[in-house]
Amino acid sequence: MAEILKDTLKTIDRYKNMNPHYEELLDILEEVLILREKYRRKMSGDIFNVDESLIEKKLAGGLPLVDFPEGKFDLEEPREYFIALLEIAYKRALEETDGIIQRMKDGELDYMEMVRKSFMLQPDEDAPDDDEEEGVFDLLGFLVEESLRPALEVLSEKYGDIITGSKWSEGYCPICGREPKISELREEGGKRFLFCGQCGFEWQFKRIKCPFCGNEDQQTLAYFTIEEEEKYRVDVCNVCNKYIKAVDFRKADKRPNLDVEDIATLHLDILADEEGYE
Repeated sequence: MAEILKDTLKTIDRYKNMNPHYEELLDILEEVLILREKYRRKMSGDIFNVDESLIEKKLAGGLPLVDFPEGKFDLEEPREYFIALLEIAYKRALEETDGIIQRMKDGELDYMEMVRKSFMLQPDEDAPDDDEEEGVFDLLGFLVEESLRPALEVLSEKYGDIITGSKWSEGYCPICGREPKISELREEGGKRFLFCGQCGFEWQFKRIKCPFCGNEDQQTLAYFTIEEEEKYRVDVCNVCNKYIKAVDFRKADKRPNLDVEDIATLHLDILADEEGYE
């Protein structure tokens, strides 16, 4: 992992020089990745226990391994990581940070509840709208998701081969149930792999299919690119009106780090948003 982290930090430095507009976010990501590795190493044990006798049945039934809305987990260590992440944001003077800290002090924000709500399939209609949760880059949502990442990466490594062998074909993550934010084209034929930013797992998915609604009609599936950025594209579905970014590094010497690519392609999120896609 240390060697992978070292290579990733080099990539971040290169992207900061290429794209100064993203320098602040990439600086934050750099600190986050270093902190993530630190918390991975100090974890005391498996936080998300999986009943291995049910894995085959869950995967066959399209159910992710971890049931966040109903599960009972000791999230003290992820909460500690969340606070450490919040300190990074505070040090960087990100404008939403003061409001988040104050709302936590006032009891308006509870970490356990934020985790639970972030995994609810349907939004709570009675909950107030949070300005902090709007926009292309959602700071609070990012911090909550990232706080669970080290513990969920353990499951990705532990059960990855089993999941791959099960031929999971859903558009949401087989480990945590989160929808993907970015995908990757690999191998000569351009096989498509979806990436879960919540737990870092990647799984193969049909090339001509919307991961969000399952639409396979080529007439309503499309994509757009930006001139001089051949390795990036945005796949869109005109049935559910959603999009997913895609990277194609088949001509490159190394595999991309999709955490980094997700940040380095925020301009594609903005373009997709301007076009009316979610």
